[in-house]
Amino acid sequence: MSSYVIGLQEIDKTKIKDVGGKGANLGELCRIAVAHVPDGFCISTKAFKRMTAETPLIKELLGQISLLKAEDRYKITDLSDKLRRAIEGATIPEDITDEIIRFLSEFGEREAYAIRSSATSEDLPYASFAGQQDTYLNIVGRESILKHISKCWASLFTERAIIYRIQKGFDHSKAQLCVVIQKMIFPQVAGILFTADPVTSNRKITSIDASFGLGEAMVSGLVNADNYKVLNGKIVDKNIPIKKLAIYAVKGGGTKEQEVEAEWQNRQALTDEQILQLQKLGEKIEKHFGSPQDIEWCLADDTFYIVQSRPITTLYPIPEATDEKNHVYVSVGHQQMMTDSMKPLGLSFFLLTTPAPMCKAGGRLFVDVTNMLSAPDSREILLDTMGQSDPLIKDALMTITDRGDFIEFLPNDRKELSSSKSNKGMPLSDIGTQNEYDLTVVSNSIKNSQASIEELNQSIQVKSGADLFEFILEDIQELKKILFDPKSMEVITAAMDASAWVNEKIEDWLGEKNVADTLSQSVPNNITSEMGLGLLDVADVIRPYPEVIDYLQHVKDNNFLDGLVEIEGGHETREAILSYLNKYGMRCAGEIDITKTRWSENPTTLIPMILSNIKNFEPNAGNRKFEKGLQEALKKEQELLERLKELPSGEQKSKEIKEKIDLIRNFSGFREYPKYGMVNRYFIYKQALLKEAEQLVQNNVINQKEDIYYLTFKELHEVVRTNKLDYQIITKRKDEYKLYEKLTPPRVITSDGEIIVGEYKRDNLPAKAIVGLAVSSGVIEGRARVILSMDDANLEEGDILVTAFTDPSWTPLFVSIKGLVTEVGGLMTHGAVIAREYGLPAVVGVENATKLIKDGEQIRIHGTEGYIEIL
Repeated sequence: MSSYVIGLQEIDKTKIKDVGGKGANLGELCRIAVAHVPDGFCISTKAFKRMTAETPLIKELLGQISLLKAEDRYKITDLSDKLRRAIEGATIPEDITDEIIRFLSEFGEREAYAIRSSATSEDLPYASFAGQQDTYLNIVGRESILKHISKCWASLFTERAIIYRIQKGFDHSKAQLCVVIQKMIFPQVAGILFTADPVTSNRKITSIDASFGLGEAMVSGLVNADNYKVLNGKIVDKNIPIKKLAIYAVKGGGTKEQEVEAEWQNRQALTDEQILQLQKLGEKIEKHFGSPQDIEWCLADDTFYIVQSRPITTLYPIPEATDEKNHVYVSVGHQQMMTDSMKPLGLSFFLLTTPAPMCKAGGRLFVDVTNMLSAPDSREILLDTMGQSDPLIKDALMTITDRGDFIEFLPNDRKELSSSKSNKGMPLSDIGTQNEYDLTVVSNSIKNSQASIEELNQSIQVKSGADLFEFILEDIQELKKILFDPKSMEVITAAMDASAWVNEKIEDWLGEKNVADTLSQSVPNNITSEMGLGLLDVADVIRPYPEVIDYLQHVKDNNFLDGLVEIEGGHETREAILSYLNKYGMRCAGEIDITKTRWSENPTTLIPMILSNIKNFEPNAGNRKFEKGLQEALKKEQELLERLKELPSGEQKSKEIKEKIDLIRNFSGFREYPKYGMVNRYFIYKQALLKEAEQLVQNNVINQKEDIYYLTFKELHEVVRTNKLDYQIITKRKDEYKLYEKLTPPRVITSDGEIIVGEYKRDNLPAKAIVGLAVSSGVIEGRARVILSMDDANLEEGDILVTAFTDPSWTPLFVSIKGLVTEVGGLMTHGAVIAREYGLPAVVGVENATKLIKDGEQIRIHGTEGYIEIL
């Protein structure tokens, strides 16, 4: 085999380092009998490496580029221009030129060629890099071909390619480029074939784009292409736009735009027979590569030629099923307010904790709701529950059932109904009064949970090795017993149902909407809202000490607590922060994933919030906020009861409402406690497992203790037992996690991979209103602060927080804001509960809120009606 030039027939996927993603895929395509690949060869990355290594100016400029960040736009422009000119001006070493000419002589020096770039960082499963490097068509003649090889090499350093690599975290020095040279095909029609629908992600639908002439017209956006969709061997949809222009090759080299003859402008570019022939070809190519493909093709002389195939990197993975039946899956993350990807250890712990039938996909969890959708009664319960928690999920599920082409409906199944009852609260008419619930349930549950956690903390200290894993499995049973304690669930459900009942009755009787939002303010025993107010108390301790404040403003690492003792007020500050961490330090953003860094592990996370509280609030703000909310709730209660007494049967109505308000006030705060107990336990488990990880590092089984996050609980148990691990598993899982992080999980996905998107069916809203779910009443105007990570939170009092999702760890930020908008959430998710308790107008479940609303814009939240206006 040649050192620098390799024929396509000699290439397969193992040679990606030599020929890049495009070259390797073309070599693989040559192994598929029915895929006609134009003849050609690759100038390997060895040639590129040698040319750059032997040119001092190129080496120097490469070193400068490696230091740049994405925001250094002017420097990137300047260096990109210098580097490309240097590469294009460099002389290709003579022995490399000789090899290229030898191959050209074999294929025909006077032939026309397509010259394409193929980077080693291109067409990978986790990053396509599509369109980042250049392609040149219809190049004729030795000198022109050599010149365009240099142009391809230079295209590795266009501005867009440099910025893309920086954003994806790829090292410029490791990005190498191969040049693919293939005989030019002069097609009547060309286009792209997706073996899975790129719009809906349905793996059973093939989507084909086609236009006259070269495919470049379509890729560049010059023309609108035909689109055909094929399902189960039948064409199910066609879109045939007017095609006025096409790009054709010019004799002697180059390309030109040309007007399509009038009689052809409205015609299908492909016949139905050709569409089905191409679809079958796509099936075979997908089967060879083992995943859905994005395939470039062209049609010349009634033959389909394949000029590229790459994986479709944007498809969301399908949850794994145990059978071939149709399944419908609902996202767990949208219910838990944590749609980020989770690492394998985090996923396995959540699966060990939950009784629900869940499966994994793309680093997230999904619940299979197929059986519930199949029977009328259970379907009604599911849709009712989803309507409360996430109307977009409900609408998506209704779309599937209304279509009637996917779910196999069963006769009314009473067993299904009884097994599904737990997913719904009691009917509104059946809610009891506070007298029917034991008021000590809440206090006893909290006391028992705390005692159980203390006992766990002591007992786990003496456990290690395989014994530790058995101990954790046993303790998870205790955790589940506490989490799903029937008495606890009963009072939580009673409070939720009482809120719905009060809202329904007061709107009916007095014409006022969502009064339970006000009645829920400053309820007792809400561990999450207490956490936010508690950080205001920490600020009160620090506020009198300017030296401490200055010290905290310059903190860089997590050892800052030790340095405090040398400053006046430092001892008091240290004790206040440690006391706060002792109670809340197990919390963090995305806390349902055990692998996430906790506040106790990284206490610097709290510093910006503490400093913000010192700046924005007066002393004793926490108590005043709680008292203000309490007085507003009591005042609203009194007002409602007095107004009700004026109505017919007023005394009875007032009595009934009072009983339900007592349920709301005494029991709704407790809803936050079971999860707090779960996260407490998770942190204790994590600390014990990290000790085992340290031992594995010492024994050279893993490289760093965080490697255990990429193993499931069961796998880690086995590694600790045997002291053995194939480290490639960790490497593979880290690559998968990088891919999963970039994916956006769907609310609803089917076993065909189809993503069903729900809509809000709402009328009578202002023009350009951004619609969501009303979860906390009130109308408020303010500056939108679009924040995607707590680390970036620089809020001022009166800002409106706009973010993807919030879990309990975001609560300390809520004391500074006056309104909340999230992309994910429902009536009873944590952000909504705390917004109501703090009296913050809130709208959640707002699709693409962080893109539609710009940081710094003035917006108005309609928390009662459920929409946002940009002012």
